[in-house]
Amino acid sequence: MSFSTILVEREGRLATIALNRPPLNLLTPDLILELRQALDEIEKEGQAGAIIITGSGEHSLSSGVDVKEMKDLTMPGAKKFISNLHETITKVRRLSLPVIAAVNGYCLGGGLELVMACDLRLASEKAQFGLPEIRLGIPSVIEAALMVGLIGLGPAQELLYTGDLIAAPEAQRLGLVNTVVPQAELPAAARTVAEKLLALSPTAVRAQKEVIYRWLTTDLESAMNHSIDTFALCFATDEPAEAMSAFLEKRPPRFAKNKE
Repeated sequence: MSFSTILVEREGRLATIALNRPPLNLLTPDLILELRQALDEIEKEGQAGAIIITGSGEHSLSSGVDVKEMKDLTMPGAKKFISNLHETITKVRRLSLPVIAAVNGYCLGGGLELVMACDLRLASEKAQFGLPEIRLGIPSVIEAALMVGLIGLGPAQELLYTGDLIAAPEAQRLGLVNTVVPQAELPAAARTVAEKLLALSPTAVRAQKEVIYRWLTTDLESAMNHSIDTFALCFATDEPAEAMSAFLEKRPPRFAKNKE
């Protein structure tokens, strides 16, 4: 499948998706749809073990939705637009593969919502983050809800009500991103994180993502009961035995799926 608004690269079991509408990589209906299609395609192929999402160029992962696309929306059109964006970002959250965000510049509005839906977040020291929708006469919605869990209610309220931007070091201090690195080192740093995940049991990594999702979306007791079943299902494969043998023998594990 070919795309006009994103770039998809594959290197072994690592897939990289770059939003490709430089310099701002603004979100449009076409880009939102193509991103969802690419995620579906990568997952269905069954070859990838991790995905990196970033932006083309060095200016922005995404500065959010193109205001020109929103300015003349009617109420039904606005609901359709935001629902489509929610569907794509939900795909990131529900994807069976871990998704790593590599934030190479501005990360605003819907772009930040996309990044918050990723499993791990790395940022360039030049990155800036914010949800400026309030300044455009609309509230921040859908995956903006994830901000409260990531940084706490007070800091989230301040960013949501003011639309202010914060720099990468402050984003790391708050817990919005995991790691901040120099701009030139960001692609390599993201690959290093991906390689750590790719060296692990594929079944365990997928199971961990599912368990975390349950922690966030169901009551605690239900989530813990589900995790018991998930734990047991891992032993339907030979991966726990291989991982534990490798640990005891002080060698890297050798998982069959990681050799594909």
